[in-house]
Amino acid sequence: MDIEEQDPLCSVLTELREEHRALDDAIQRLAEGPFIDQIRLTRLKKRKLQLKDAIARLESRLIPDLNA
Repeated sequence: MDIEEQDPLCSVLTELREEHRALDDAIQRLAEGPFIDQIRLTRLKKRKLQLKDAIARLESRLIPDLNA
């Protein structure tokens, strides 16, 4: 993968990681509250897992092929 291709991927990866962290904080705050909205909590957790998968896919694309 060329440097030109890595730059946009790195910025997308940074954005996804920030959103993942923000969701983690939101989930923690929601779980600590006196009234827990289970549906919203479940949706946030699913979104967090989707982000984790997307982050893993992008990270694997940035790793150079060792067979080259």
